[in-house]
Amino acid sequence: MPTVKTQFRDNALLVGLEKPEKRNAMDEQMVEELHSVLDGAMRGEPRVLVLHSLVENVFVSGADIGELLHRDADSAMRSINAGLLEKLERFRWPTIAVIDGYALGGGCELAMACDFRLASTRARFGQPELDLGILAGAGGNWRLPQLVGISMARRLLYTGEIIDAEKALSVGLIDDVYPPEELMNSAMNLVETISRRSWRALELTKLSLGVNRHPTTTFDIIAQALLFESDDKKARMQAFLDRKAKKDH
Repeated sequence: MPTVKTQFRDNALLVGLEKPEKRNAMDEQMVEELHSVLDGAMRGEPRVLVLHSLVENVFVSGADIGELLHRDADSAMRSINAGLLEKLERFRWPTIAVIDGYALGGGCELAMACDFRLASTRARFGQPELDLGILAGAGGNWRLPQLVGISMARRLLYTGEIIDAEKALSVGLIDDVYPPEELMNSAMNLVETISRRSWRALELTKLSLGVNRHPTTTFDIIAQALLFESDDKKARMQAFLDRKAKKDH
């Protein structure tokens, strides 16, 4: 079954994530489907891309730990998740992440790769990767400091603290907070505002804003490759899966 579903609405391309059995955990299937959507949209008519969840009370709960447990250095060098987020960041026109629930690990990184982040009051954000023996290798190590500053980024990355929407707004991680029932309409209002502009000017402005970005992704890929081979990573991820299995039963 597909995990990514698309819909055109006015000047928006709605990209919905739907993998309820794993709370939208990003696996290779979802990554490949998102690549396909982005490739097709880049060749299409100008539209604002709106990334959202079709699963209640979750945006993306993180990467699929069952897959990550078995990924090795070669997998890391393929930059499976980081490569997708690089492509999302380079999408020709503006992008909006609509976050109604948990955005953890790779989910938070996915949201940060978008131009705007609109959240509901029940949204939650965090980067728990270090607890699993890996790092936030899909952009968290550099997108997070850009948004919230180095001090807050250290706090979130080093401690794995999960913050609510109001805190995320106050530190600059997200742009606005709305009641859940108003969230998508607010995103569509932003789409309407953006789409009154010149599409070509929007595209060139986005290119201009990205010119001075620090190229840190290469280091993240190499560091993740080292961590993916470690016994510590394997033990921590197996313990996570064991706790989850016990909780589910």
